[in-house]
This record gives sequence, C-alpha cells and structure tokens, in this order.
Amino acid sequence: MDADPDLFRALGDATRRTILDELIDRDGQTLFEICGRLTMKHGLASSRQAVSQHLAVLEQAGLVHTRRQGRYKFHHVDTSPLRSIVERWPIHREDPDP
Repeated sequence: MDADPDLFRALGDATRRTILDELIDRDGQTLFEICGRLTMKHGLASSRQAVSQHLAVLEQAGLVHTRRQGRYKFHHVDTSPLRSIVERWPIHREDPDP
C-alpha cells in the first residue's frame, strides 16, 4: 500500500511538523491554544489564518482530527497514517553469519 501524497505534503512543512509536536505534547487544543504555543515556545508568529490552513492540510492527510464542543473546535493528533510510510519501506534485516 502506497502512502498518500497528502501525507508527504503535510509532513514536508516545518511549521506543520511543529504543530504535530505540540499536539503530541498536549492533545486536544483549540486554534487559539496552538497559536499561543507556537508563538511562546517556538517564536513562530504565524497568523491564526495561516495556522488554520496548516491544520487543514494536516486534517486532509488524516494526521489531525477535530471535535466540536459548543463553540470550540479541538484538534487531536492521529499518527496512524504514518504506518503507510513504514509499510512502504520496510526494513528486512538478515542475520549476520556466525
């Protein structure tokens, strides 16, 4: 099974990888929380619109899922799509000769 091209596109951007790092560190954040953490911890001054677009790319790749609760939208990381990368290039180790 080939990995989805959207997955490679999503992982190809440093800001999106940082967003994933932040969601791994603290899952279930709102856009406001993610923007704050990107600014405070990483010095990334991206607009809310830019971060929202990054989250949309991650969601399209299946790496982020959202949950609405009232007027809030929470973002959750899902690393299961990464399995397709591992399956694409499996490591076959041969036992060394004794």
